[in-house]
Amino acid sequence: MDLLIPDLGLFFWTLLAFLVVLFILRKFAWGPIVKALQERESGIADSIAAAEKVKAEMKEMQSQNESLLIQAREERTQMLKEAKETKDRIINEAKEQAKTEANKILEDTRLQIERQKMAAMTEVKNEIGNLAVEVAEKILRKQLAGQEAQQGFVQMLADEIKLN
Repeated sequence: MDLLIPDLGLFFWTLLAFLVVLFILRKFAWGPIVKALQERESGIADSIAAAEKVKAEMKEMQSQNESLLIQAREERTQMLKEAKETKDRIINEAKEQAKTEANKILEDTRLQIERQKMAAMTEVKNEIGNLAVEVAEKILRKQLAGQEAQQGFVQMLADEIKLN
């Protein structure tokens, strides 16, 4: 049992050695160790804060990217709509212009046909008139071949003129 209970001298020297080691460690080791631990702790806290900041920035950039993507889709839709409206307007204008041109061509053709018809009618009338004059001339020459027939015809014309 003597081994379990230390002597007072051994206890004193052990306590003294412990206090000296504790003093030396406190003065030279614990300060730098605690300082290194605090620096490491602050470095880790800064890294975590920076990571949180980067994470927040990434979320913000992601939301901005999504809004830009939505805006780009809307602009694309708007541009496609405007292009379709422009295409439809151009097609309708071209159709209207084609109708106008076709109507103008039809009207010009109708007028040209009418003019040609009138010219042909005039020519036919002139031809008929010339033929009638020639026929009448030939008939009159044949009937008025003699002097007596000519004087009778002149007398008949004079009588008709007086009656009118």
